Amino acid sequence: MTDVTLSSKNPTAVKAEALVVATAQTSDGVAVVSDQLPTDLLTELESLAPQLGVTGARDEVRKIPAGPKLAADVLVLTGLGERAEDGTFATETLRRAAGAATRELAGLRSAAIALPASDDDEITAVTEGALLGAYAFNRYRTSGKDAGKDSTGKDGAKAAKNGKDPVASIEILTPLHKNAKAKVAAERAEIVAAAVHAARDLVNAAPNELYPATFADAAKAAAKDVRHVKVTVLDDKQLASGGYGGLTAVGQGSSRGPRLVKVAYTPAKPNGKVALVGKGITFDSGGISIKPAAGMEAMKSDMAGAAAVLSTVVAAAKLNLPVAVTGYLCLAENMPGGNAQRPADVITIYGGKTVEVLNTDAEGRIVMADGLVSAIEDGHDVVLDIATLTGAQMVALGNRTSAVMGTDEVRDEVKAAADTSGELFWPMPLPEELKSNIKSKVADVANSGPRWGGMLNAGLFLQTFVGDHPWAHLDIAGPAFNEGGAHGYTPGGGTGVGVRTLLSFLEGRAK
Repeated sequence: MTDVTLSSKNPTAVKAEALVVATAQTSDGVAVVSDQLPTDLLTELESLAPQLGVTGARDEVRKIPAGPKLAADVLVLTGLGERAEDGTFATETLRRAAGAATRELAGLRSAAIALPASDDDEITAVTEGALLGAYAFNRYRTSGKDAGKDSTGKDGAKAAKNGKDPVASIEILTPLHKNAKAKVAAERAEIVAAAVHAARDLVNAAPNELYPATFADAAKAAAKDVRHVKVTVLDDKQLASGGYGGLTAVGQGSSRGPRLVKVAYTPAKPNGKVALVGKGITFDSGGISIKPAAGMEAMKSDMAGAAAVLSTVVAAAKLNLPVAVTGYLCLAENMPGGNAQRPADVITIYGGKTVEVLNTDAEGRIVMADGLVSAIEDGHDVVLDIATLTGAQMVALGNRTSAVMGTDEVRDEVKAAADTSGELFWPMPLPEELKSNIKSKVADVANSGPRWGGMLNAGLFLQTFVGDHPWAHLDIAGPAFNEGGAHGYTPGGGTGVGVRTLLSFLEGRAK
C-alpha cells in the first residue's frame, strides 16, 4: 500500500512530483482553498481557472504544470464543490477530494497533499481518502517489464487501467504533523484503508481462484500473526454432520464444498461481544434457477459481505479495540450441478427451523440463516449481518446507497456509524404485514416471496432466525461492486463497502 507521512513543509517548497491543492465552487467562480499558498499564487490560479476548465465541482481533477513558484513538478487541482453554510467542508467531502486526486496520480513516486488538515477529523479524512483512492488490482495482468506486485503480494502488472501502480508515497501537509493525536488519526486511517483494500482484493479475485476452501485459507493468512485473533473452519463434512442445512444445500451443487469460517478477536477485557455475519457466495450462477448470462461475471462479487467481515475483524484487532468481535463467513459456491438443490426442496437450517426452497437464486439468505443462528447461540450482545442479498436493494436505492434494517435501536446505531464513516446507508422498515409473503405451505418459512418489496422480504426471512435478539441487516448488493466508472475514492470493481461502517460501529461499542 502507498506510504503516507504527515509533514509541515511549505507547499511551495515540497519537491514532490505532484502537489495536490483543493478548489471550491463559489458564487463568483472558483476559489483555491489554501491557507499555505502565497496570495499572489492563489490570485493567479483563480484567474486562470476558467481558461483551464476548472469549476471546483466534486470529483473534478485537473493537472497542470506547477510553474516556477512551486518546487513540485505538477499541480493537481481537486474539487470540493460548494462550502457548507458555516464556510467549512464536510469530512466526507475532503475524503472524496483526496481520493479523486490520488486516483489520477498512478505511476508517480511521490505526491504532497495540501488539503485542509487542521484537526484530527480532517487529517483522518484526507489521509483515509488519499489511501482509498490509491488502489489498483493487478493480480492477473502480465505486461513484461512493468510486471510487479499488487497489494496481496502476488505477481501482476503495475496498473489496473493504465499500466501504472498507485502513487508510491504521499505527504499530508498539516501544521499538526507532530501532534500525538494527529499521528494516531493518521495511523488509524492507514489501518482502515488497508482493510478496505483487502476486502476489494477478495471481491476482485477470479472465482476459479477464490472459492470456499481458498477463502478459508485467505482468512487464516489475514489473521496470521494478528494478536488475539483465532480462525476456526468447518468444512463440508462437518457442516453436514453438524446440521448446517443452509450452507450444505447451497453448496451441494458445486464440486467445491462450502465452509463456515469463524474469525474471533478476543481482547483481554472486552467491553462487549459483537457478531458479524457475512454472506460469502464465491460465485452465484443462480443454481437451477439460473441467472441470465448477461452480467453474470459480476457474480464473483457475491462474497463481498464475507470479505467486509473478515477485513473488519482483522482491523479491529490491529486497532486494539476493547470489544470482542467474531466474524462468521458463510461460504459456498452456488452452481447448477447434478447434485444441486431444487425448487420445492425442504431444508433444515442449523437450530432446527425448516425452509422451503422456492428459488435457488435466493441462496444468500439460506447460508446466512446458518450463520445467524450460530452467532446468537454463541452469546453475543448484538449481531450484524452484511450481504449482497437482493437486486431489489438496487431498485430501491440505486447502486451507491446500501440499506440497513433490523431492531430499531441497532438499525439506527448502524446508520449513525455509516454517517460517521462517510458511507451511504439508508434505514428501511420490516413491515409486519409483509411476513405473509414468505409463508410456506409445507415448511416454517419460504426462501422467496413476490417481487414487490423483495429487499424487505429478504430481511424478514433473516429476522425469522434472529427473533428478538438485537440485530441489524446490511444489504450492500449495489454498492459492493462498481460496474461503472470510478468516482471519488471508489474504484471500478470491488469497493470494500461496509468495512468503514462496521469499524465505526465497533468503535462506538468500544467506548
